[in-house]
Parts: sequence; structure tokens; C-alpha cells
Amino acid sequence: MSRRTPPNSSDKMLAVDGDQWSILRDMLPYLWPAGHPGLKARVVFALVALILSKVITVATPYAFKYATDALTGKADPATIAATVVVFFVLAYGVGRIMMVVLAQIRDAVFARVSQRAVKELAVRTFRHLHALSLKFHLERRTGGLSRIVSRGTMGIDTVLRFSLFNTFPTVLEIAFVAGILAWTYGWLYSVVILGTVLAYVWFTYAATEWRINIRRDMNAADTEANTKAVDSLLNFETVKYFGNEEHEVKRYARSMESYEKAAVKTWVSLSVLNSGQAVIYSVGLTLVMVMSALSVRAGTATVGDFVMINALMIQLYMPLNFIGSSYREIKQGLIDVEQMFTLLKVNAEIEDKPGAKPLAVKDAEVVFENVTFAYDPERPILRNLSLRVPPGKTVAIVGPSGAGKSTISRLLYRFYDVNGGRVLIDGQDISQVTQKTLRGAIGMVPQDTVLFNDTIRYNIRYGRPDATDAEVEEAARMAQIHDFVMSLPKGYDALVGERGLKLSGGEKQRVSIARTILKGPPILILDEATSALDSFTEHQIQEALKKVSENRTTLVIAHRLSTVVDADEIIVLERGQVAERGTHEELLAEGGVYAAMWNRQRQVDEAREILKDAAAKGVISPLDRDDARSRETSLSS
Repeated sequence: MSRRTPPNSSDKMLAVDGDQWSILRDMLPYLWPAGHPGLKARVVFALVALILSKVITVATPYAFKYATDALTGKADPATIAATVVVFFVLAYGVGRIMMVVLAQIRDAVFARVSQRAVKELAVRTFRHLHALSLKFHLERRTGGLSRIVSRGTMGIDTVLRFSLFNTFPTVLEIAFVAGILAWTYGWLYSVVILGTVLAYVWFTYAATEWRINIRRDMNAADTEANTKAVDSLLNFETVKYFGNEEHEVKRYARSMESYEKAAVKTWVSLSVLNSGQAVIYSVGLTLVMVMSALSVRAGTATVGDFVMINALMIQLYMPLNFIGSSYREIKQGLIDVEQMFTLLKVNAEIEDKPGAKPLAVKDAEVVFENVTFAYDPERPILRNLSLRVPPGKTVAIVGPSGAGKSTISRLLYRFYDVNGGRVLIDGQDISQVTQKTLRGAIGMVPQDTVLFNDTIRYNIRYGRPDATDAEVEEAARMAQIHDFVMSLPKGYDALVGERGLKLSGGEKQRVSIARTILKGPPILILDEATSALDSFTEHQIQEALKKVSENRTTLVIAHRLSTVVDADEIIVLERGQVAERGTHEELLAEGGVYAAMWNRQRQVDEAREILKDAAAKGVISPLDRDDARSRETSLSS
């Protein structure tokens, strides 16, 4: 049995929706796309080709009848030869050719319709994923989510093709065969055929419903295994740090064992289904052929009739088999696509209000007015917080971990809506303006920089996709990374690797700063922007950031107080409230929370320098060095 997602996981939002008929109805507009007469014409043309193909398929066995009757008659050899040529070679050959050609024309014409549906739904899902809240994505499982989308897009094409080009034509062909036999040979033939079809369909339905749960378990195990694989590979370095390769392999193997068991059950159940279908069809075929043989024996039918009925019944097996496989494929395709549709029903927590207007930035003044916020109602983060970042000034937010520093940047970006109070830019409540214009006015240099697995040029240009190469390079110079980039064999075309792993922390941070510079926003947020840098590099980056911050409203979220001594105002947060505010000198003079934090950090810096000097001179042992690092960590906390 596969592992299920815990009830409190975000994947609960992606639980299977059992109403698959509603999903099928939701997909029908993609089969008959509004506003696209050309695509509708393709659907009609494909249906006409389908019907012609089925008419020819049912008519082809008549060639066998006439040829057999001619061969068993008393006509002279010349007449027999002509009959065989006309009715067997030509009629049968042309019929077979037309059956195949029309089917291929049908598929070729419909391809654009089905693939457009796949594209439209895939793009719609991708757009919806980007519209969902930060909360959703913080709780998501990347590997599992990618598999849901991957299986869903493949399932869309499967459901559309099998519902239109297998189920409908199969019903059509059964109706043709039953009608021909009833009209030509009597209603009893139709009764046997329809009884066989009903038994076949009932068994197929019952067996397929049984197999559906097995398929769900296999999908769940597949998702679980893929999630673990992606998560492990994304954290490749961490795995190596702790030497846990075998541990990761065992975790993956356990998930694959669940998949293996479900997959075996799937194949066994398929064998049971195929065997039952073959028995039901063979019984029906035998009954019809016995009836036909008795009619030939009684002289009421010819050998040609016997051959034609046999050909019709054998030909009927293909669409009957398609009924089974079509139902299985449609059901399995719906299982694959239902989580994708359920995902589309997840509401975006943060949406533009009706009538939201673009943000008009003039002075770029930022104000938090009595803001209250909590991720969890039982654990408030900000309590009636009020602060103001004057136009063109730099305000730093400092405080211990958990004080709410990074939450302020998330609220300013409107990744979350405040529980109370307001956030204003130039007097405009950000909840009343469009998210696109709001985020377009803010630039962010985050603490943890994650880059796209593309070139350095692409990652810098991401700040403004229409920027020229010259503008990209100028931004890199301001971020003091241009010389490094030019030292690489491929320069700006060098790939940074998955999540930017080919670059050091400082190099990634400079790329992040460069793309923010390129964006050129009036409001700038620096969230621990130099936390990944050594002292020398930090000093260089600080100089670059000072230039970038000129004439911009800048909010600096900092842990290392040395980076904010030049701020126009420093706000000290403690338990979600403003504990102190003032310049660096004013806060030191107060001798309060900020002064205590400053003194502790000075001790950490001094300890770090002593440790570095002693290690360089080789005067301490590894054990002493580890102990000193522990004391340093204790001091910093």
C-alpha cells in the first residue's frame, strides 16, 4: 500500500475529486473551442472521416460473401476469376485502404485540436500555480506537483482522443453490424450480438472500476517516489555533507517498493480483465456462427453468408476490444487529470480586488499603519506595528530571529494580506491596487538567492527581460560581478547550474543584486542581502548597495548590525512590536536592546578574528578550534 499524504499537508488541497463526469464536462469546451471556427471545422471534418471509415469497414465483408458465393457456384472459371478480381481483390483492397487512410486523415486533422487543448490546459495550470499564494508553495512538494501536471497533460490528450475516436465510433459500428444482421438474417442474430455486447460492457465496467483503485495507489506511489527523488537531488550537497547517499537510496527504494507492488497488481488485474473479455466475446461469436452454420445446412443461407457473418463478428471484436480499452484509458486518463483539475480549483488566497487600480508611485513613501499579522492565529507575528520609510531614505529593521523582520517584506510584496491595519505606498492601500504594478515597483535582494538553471546573462536579465546586453553588463559592474563573469570561459553565457549551485554564495548574491539593479525599482528591500558574504566581499557589496539605494526608498532587513550603521533610521523589533527606533548613535546612547545586540555582535566579531588568526598561525588544535567556534555560536545567539 502506498504512503498517503498527511492530512495537514498542502497536498490535501489536491485530494482526488471523485466526480469524474464533471471533469469530463469541464474538458468538453476544449473539444469544441469557442471563438475558433477553424478548429471547429477540423472537429467536424474528423467526425465525417470517422463515419465514412466505419461505413466502409462494415461494407467490406460483403466482398467476402460475393467472392465466396462465386467460388462455390457453378459459373465458368472466367466468370469466377472476374468475380474474384472485382469483389475480392478490388473491393476488399480498396475497402482496406480507405479504412486506414480515412482513420489517418481523421487523426491528422484532429491533432491540432487535441494538442491545442493540451497546451491550453497546461498553460492554464501553470498560470494558476503562479497565482496561488506563497503559503501554498511553501507547503508544496515540488516533485509531486510536477508529476501531477505531467500526468495531467498526458491524460488530457488520452481522454479527448479515446472519448471521441474510440467510444463513439465503436458504438456506431456495433449499431451498423446489429442492424445489418437483423435486416438480412433475422432479429435473433441482433439479440445475441447485443447480449454479448452488454455482457462485455458490464464485465469491462466492473473490472475496470476494481482496477481504478489499484491505479490510484500506483499513481500515489509514483508521486511519492518522484517527490523523494527530486527533493534528494535538489539537496545534493547536503546529502554529501552528511554522507547519507545510502540513506537516500533506501528512502527512494521504499517508495519504489510500493510502486512495484501496485504495478504488479495493475498487470495481474489487466490479465484478468482481458481473459474475461475474451471468454464473453468467444461465447457470443460461437453462438452466432452455430446459428449461421445451421442456416447454411438448412439451405436458407449460403456459404458466402456464413463467411460474411464470420467476417462481421471478427471485425466487431476490434471495436468491442476498443470499448474495453477505451473505457480503461478514459478512466485512467481521468484519474491522471483529476488532480490537475482539482489543483485548478484551489483558490488563490491573494487576488486583485474588483476595480483594483495600478499603483501610482510618485515619492515612494512606505507606511505600515497599526499592522497586525499572524501566519497562525495562535501565534501572532506583528502586533499593531507602525513604521514609516520616508521617500528616498533608508530604514533598517533589526531584531532577534522570529521578531517579524522578513514578514514585513512579505507583507509589503503582498504575499499575504494583513489581519489588521494597512500597508500604504504614497498613501495608497496596497490591498486596493493590482499586484503586478505593486511588485513592479519593488526590488528585492533576498537572503537566500536561488537562480534559474540558465546562463548568468539570463539570470541578470530576469530583472528586466527586455534589457540590452549593454544594460545587463552595466548592472553587473555596479554589483561588482562583471570582472568575475568575464574571467569565465563562456562569460555571460556560462550556466549557473541547478539553483545556482555552480556559483559561490557571494557570487549568487551579486547576480541577485545585479538583476535588482537592472529592474530599477523606486522601492528597494534588502533582506539580509550580505549574509552569505565574507567581510571583504561584504564591504564591496555594501558600497555597491549604497549606490543602488541612492534616491530610492530602501528597507533593509538585517541581522549583522554592521551593515546598517549608516541607515537614516533603525527600527528594533521585539515580539512583533517596535522596541526602539533611532539612528545608530542614538540607539547606542540609549543603552537598550540595540546596544546589547551591538555589544554581543562585537564580541562575536572579535572571537572570529582571534580564531582566524590562531588558525592561520597553527597555534590551536582542531579540537580547540571546534570549541572556539562553539563559543562563537553561543555568543552570536
